[in-house]
Formats: sequence, structure tokens, C-alpha cells
Amino acid sequence: MSWTDYIVPVLFSAFTGWVTTWIAIKMLFHPRKPISIFGFKVQGIFPKNQQLIAQKLGQVVSKEFLSFAEIEAKVINPDNLEKLKPEIEAHIDIFLREKLVTLFPMLSMFIGDKTINQLKTAFLTELENLFPILMKNYMKKLESDLDLEKIVTEKVASFSSEKLEDILNQITKKEFQFLEVIGAVFGFIIGLVQVLLTQLSNS
Repeated sequence: MSWTDYIVPVLFSAFTGWVTTWIAIKMLFHPRKPISIFGFKVQGIFPKNQQLIAQKLGQVVSKEFLSFAEIEAKVINPDNLEKLKPEIEAHIDIFLREKLVTLFPMLSMFIGDKTINQLKTAFLTELENLFPILMKNYMKKLESDLDLEKIVTEKVASFSSEKLEDILNQITKKEFQFLEVIGAVFGFIIGLVQVLLTQLSNS
């Protein structure tokens, strides 16, 4: 037997392994619409299950990634108010020194720096107590008005098959290429084993 009798089957087996894997990957997305083959309806896995994928993704995002409980905990964190305090204090100061006096000129005779500082302290203290309550109420209203699961589900379900394929390819392109290489390697190994077994059986 010539060397071509050994190498051709091995290369053909490697090629078959690569093509089989490539077809399997393509069948994740194609055909995009159901087609009938010998009476069987065939459709790509992702297009066929796009609605189910959208629902599951919506559930994961709403429960794991964007939990309202976690968002609320971050929003009402006292550190947030501390970061805003300088700006709030500046606005209160402007209001007491300028706007309030403009609205009620007679107050300028009774409000001095000491009174303004006392009022600012009182306002900020009240705000510290009121801020978590306001934010909690706001988050409850937001949670009732904003259905994250529904929004994500509808967005993903509305993607075109082309866009869905493009998104998943961007995420898994390297992995798909690796699988194609693995398919070729396994095909090569299988072809090599077959050639060796054939050689052994003929010797």
C-alpha cells in the first residue's frame, strides 16, 4: 500500500469530523424558519426556542441580575445621602438666603446666619429620616410599574433571527471555532485508528 492509502482516509475522516461539527453548529441557528424534510419539520434550535429563551432570560435578569431588593438596598444606603449632602445643603442655603427673602422680604429682619444654620441643620436631619422612607416607597411604585421580566422577554423575543445569531456569535465565536477544530481532531484520530486496525487485520 502506498502512503496515499493511509493518509487519504485519515484526512477524509478529519474533514468529515470538521464538516459534521460545522453543520451541527449551523443547525443551532438554521433553518431560521421551519422547513419540511421527508415529512419532518426542521428548524434551528435557537429560532425554534426563541420565545422560551426570552422567557428564561427575562426571569434570570429580573431575579438574579436586577433584583429590586438589591437595587432598593443600594438606593437607600445612607452613603448615597452623604454624597448628596453638600449639594443639598448648598440649595437649602440659597433658598433660605435668597429665594425665601425674595418671597417674604420681612423675614430678612428676623433671619440671620445663626437662624439659617439652625434651619439647615433641622432640614438635613429631617431629610436623613425621610430619605429612606421616600426611596422605599418610590422603589415599590417602580417595581409595580416596571416589569423587568416582561421587558427583557419582549425585547429578546422581538429580535430577528439574524440579530439573535449575530449576538450569540459575538459571544461564542471562539468557542464555536474551537469545537470545529475538536471535531476535526477527533475525526483525524478516528481515521488513524481505522487505518491502523485495517493494517493490523491485513498483516
